[in-house]
Amino acid sequence: MHPYQDDRRPVPARVEDLLARMTLEEKAGLLFHSMAMVGPGGSLLRPGQAGGLPVDRIAEQISEQQLSHFNLLGAATPREIATWHNAVQELAARNRLGIPVTLSSDPRHGFVANPAASAAAGQLSQWPEPPGLAATRDPDLVRAYADVVRREFSAVGIRVLLGPTADLASDPRWARTIGTFGADADLVAELTVAVVEGLRGPEPGPTSVAAMLKHFPGAGPQKDGEDAHFHYGREQVYPGGRFDLHLEPFVRALAAGVSQVMPYYGIPVGLDGVEEVGFGFNPAIITGLLRDELGFEGIVCTDWGLVTDGEIFGSPMPARAWGVEHLDQLGRVERILHAGCDQLGGESAPELVVELVRTGRVSEERLDVSVRRLLTEKFRLGLFEHRMVDVDAVDGLVGDAASVAVGVAAQHRSVVVLTNGDAPDGTAVLPLRPGCRLYVEGVDAAVAARFAAVTDDPADADVALLRVGAPFEPRTEGFEAFFHAGSLEFPVAEQDHILALAARLPVVLDLFLDRPAVVAPFAGRVAALVGDFGASDRAVLDVLFGRAAAGGRLPFDLPASMTDVRRQREDVPFDAQDPTFAYGAGLRLAARPDADRYTYRS
Repeated sequence: MHPYQDDRRPVPARVEDLLARMTLEEKAGLLFHSMAMVGPGGSLLRPGQAGGLPVDRIAEQISEQQLSHFNLLGAATPREIATWHNAVQELAARNRLGIPVTLSSDPRHGFVANPAASAAAGQLSQWPEPPGLAATRDPDLVRAYADVVRREFSAVGIRVLLGPTADLASDPRWARTIGTFGADADLVAELTVAVVEGLRGPEPGPTSVAAMLKHFPGAGPQKDGEDAHFHYGREQVYPGGRFDLHLEPFVRALAAGVSQVMPYYGIPVGLDGVEEVGFGFNPAIITGLLRDELGFEGIVCTDWGLVTDGEIFGSPMPARAWGVEHLDQLGRVERILHAGCDQLGGESAPELVVELVRTGRVSEERLDVSVRRLLTEKFRLGLFEHRMVDVDAVDGLVGDAASVAVGVAAQHRSVVVLTNGDAPDGTAVLPLRPGCRLYVEGVDAAVAARFAAVTDDPADADVALLRVGAPFEPRTEGFEAFFHAGSLEFPVAEQDHILALAARLPVVLDLFLDRPAVVAPFAGRVAALVGDFGASDRAVLDVLFGRAAAGGRLPFDLPASMTDVRRQREDVPFDAQDPTFAYGAGLRLAARPDADRYTYRS
């Protein structure tokens, strides 16, 4: 047994022993955090099986390139993930030093599936998206959520969450709002810390999940609310001078001991002493602010794809080398390392690092600084001693009844009732009467039939329930299509349809608020206006029929118009002049006194 394999020794001594044994090529491989996907039945994908995604080279990347960090993309069952994970670890164990793989994932416990940001829960327990957790205003609930994520992720071998997102949703148009805890810096900070603590567990160890805090130093103030994945959204602006406000949640999370940080793509515009290049290339932000001023000694991993041009779903995806587009790949990697980053997210080109060292542009001592941090994390997570998971135990540990139940309860609590009884005669319509005649749109009629007599004719209904998504402007059919951006106003045809129904019978309108929709056309004209941030049909119906109480409160303003949205300063939360519903809005809706005796129809 090599000394670095002896878990009785202190972690720093084990790190130094292993580092001294590593070749330049092995060190370079550690600096890349690539992407992977589970193959059929938990197998390793073969080249050509990934449908155009660059995730089918894992065997080559482990055995030949010495990579040992992978971001798991796509949907798979928990058992398949665990089976695949063990196969990956077996492959890594055959390498000369046997360094185990660290597997990461974007959030997987919600409703939204975006290949750049999250996967839907599938067989994991399912919870509201982060704004819904914020709507509960309950850090203990959020800590419990993170504890479930920790237990379910670690059971299948995922040991790093690419999150939480500590960004402030300061511009209502921003497509990444659904990944945030809203617009209030204090609440965002409190809930971010709760996630970090819940993922860690009682102490760092073999059942912990490391948090990769993102997107430093705050990605919310995107110019015109566009997203920095794309060239037209690459600028972050601060017309209100609120850079420090966006930094606050990160400062709190760093103090709570977060061990990994991801900077965003954006170019900071107009900050004194800060070069206008993307944050991952920016020494003033990474070394000057994060390392020197805030004292962070952990891992900094860039956001995905800063170096290499690619293609996703058949669409070109240029490298997000914002501000340094003129540099070649070697120059970009050199800038990233000299800025103070340790890992390159979404990349797999260790030969570039090897060439930089051999040509004297980057010293091997500089590599060693990052390698120490990366090895330390692997040792802290117990990966050398606990590299395999128990596949046969997964079904009992993931998506268990208790975890599912608390996730559903969180969905209930996250629902925000904005109005109740505004139209047509002012009588409160909620809670709905069990067994009423119900017309539905955007709701599974089979689920609704457990609560009411469902009819497909509004003229035959006592009430209508409509579930609709917040509006957006479709951009392309490719990767951009996953990012809801642009106008927050409902198209005229959709408004007219909803209001025509509301003129005929009481309408309960439930909006999925992945962004702060302009709801002014409906306020006072539908019988009840409700917002959710990821909740199943059954969870919403539970609330609407009084089976469960509602008490969620808005985590951001709902603006009155796009005219006002365009007037707002991108970096200033709550900058609306007269929002239709302000931050914190939400009515209490008690459960029926006989809720415990309410039974679903089969």
